[in-house]
Amino acid sequence: MDSRRALVGTISNDCRMGGARVKVIGLVMLVVGVVTATPAWADDTERVLFKFRDKRITESSGLALSPTHPDIIYTHNDSDAGPQFFAVGMDGRTRATFTLAGAEARDWEAMAASKDPETGRGVLWFADIGDNLEGAWPDISVYKVIEPQRMRDATLQAVRYRFRYADGGRNAEGLMVHPKTGRLYVVTKEFVGSIYQAPKILRTDRTNVLRRVGEAPIMATDAAYAPDGATFVIRTYFSASIYKAPDKLVSKVSMPALAQSESVTYTRDGSALLTGSEGVGSPVYEVPLPAKVAASPSPAQPAVAKPAAAAESGGVPISMVALWVGVALGAMAIIGIIARWAVR
Repeated sequence: MDSRRALVGTISNDCRMGGARVKVIGLVMLVVGVVTATPAWADDTERVLFKFRDKRITESSGLALSPTHPDIIYTHNDSDAGPQFFAVGMDGRTRATFTLAGAEARDWEAMAASKDPETGRGVLWFADIGDNLEGAWPDISVYKVIEPQRMRDATLQAVRYRFRYADGGRNAEGLMVHPKTGRLYVVTKEFVGSIYQAPKILRTDRTNVLRRVGEAPIMATDAAYAPDGATFVIRTYFSASIYKAPDKLVSKVSMPALAQSESVTYTRDGSALLTGSEGVGSPVYEVPLPAKVAASPSPAQPAVAKPAAAAESGGVPISMVALWVGVALGAMAIIGIIARWAVR
């Protein structure tokens, strides 16, 4: 959800929720709004693959290539749009619209695709994991759907898995599924982000516990595994970071300047990333990966060196990190004043 709209919604709930918590949340979201207003920088090799032509796609928040249908990419809107997703061709035209029966769309923020090893059928995963109140929801949900075999409008039955974080609620916008093991991972969107691993076997009769397994770049907006499972990418508003395992960074990749960078996935051969943004008619870019990163080099052949101007926070320039720190420190001071005032 757009951080500025989230701030307005948070403040409007102040009278109903009461207390200093909502005021603090509002200030934190304001800081996010300042940070996300800063554009990313682009790479000369990027290209616009297509633009969404369907005016119903207003807040594309997730991307996933179809595991079984050539030249089909799936996307879905953010919250307030219903449990619905779109199958889109590489010309940007919608081929079919699908609705999930019995599902909610509280704050859909990500999706992923995998393949059932036994049947060969495609499997789609939709993550209702957004939480702009940083832990207000008692649990979050991920929906599993068998990929439709025909590209025509339909209502699909979904399986709902409920989750909670082992160490308290989080806001998250990244979901990835390991292509070989089928294991789910959630990536949080925080100033100090984290990667959480789901249980190996998911249960529908109880809440599944997500456990932290690594760090994530600041304000991560999406994540995805490479087709071979050897690496994964975490997208932020400014760049992308490639990892071979949690906390094992391989390379950083600059990304195109987008109004609000919300989604990322790999191409079918793993040689490039696809990334998109919210907004009507928003573009989907293809960003080639350095050859060594795309080929999953061995430890003896290190990947492309990090640019000298990049810091360890996901490819963000040092000057931008300094700006974030300054804004965050200022916000913390204001939060402290308000918190002391609220408890009087």
